[in-house]
Amino acid sequence: MGMKKIIQISDDSKEKKKDNNISFRKFDKKPEKNNLEMTEDMVFDALSGVNDPELPVSIVDLGLIYDVGISGGNNVQIKMTLTTPGCSMGSTISGQVENVLRQAGANNVLVEIVWDPPWNPDMMTPEAKQKLGIG
Repeated sequence: MGMKKIIQISDDSKEKKKDNNISFRKFDKKPEKNNLEMTEDMVFDALSGVNDPELPVSIVDLGLIYDVGISGGNNVQIKMTLTTPGCSMGSTISGQVENVLRQAGANNVLVEIVWDPPWNPDMMTPEAKQKLGIG
């Protein structure tokens, strides 16, 4: 169960108390229950908002998402690749994937970066190819 602490500090110069006017209160935050079951369409919709930081195209349109698995309790597993094995933005992209899926309702997210099959431009959607000027 999450806990939120609020520290209240007040300056009462007229009267000095031994506790320095600091009070602590404990508020228990009940976890929200998510009754919406994740679907593959919901996952792809959420991931379409994640762009490759070096290209103005979503990771979905680039063809970087290889597999989506959803298990009970809205646990999502993503198998994806990057445009190159040396891509320095891998941790940034996987962090964004995790964040958008949690916002979409996933409870747990596992992002697995794989290199087989290797990514190539043929995996892009026609829209992505047009946007990047690849014919």
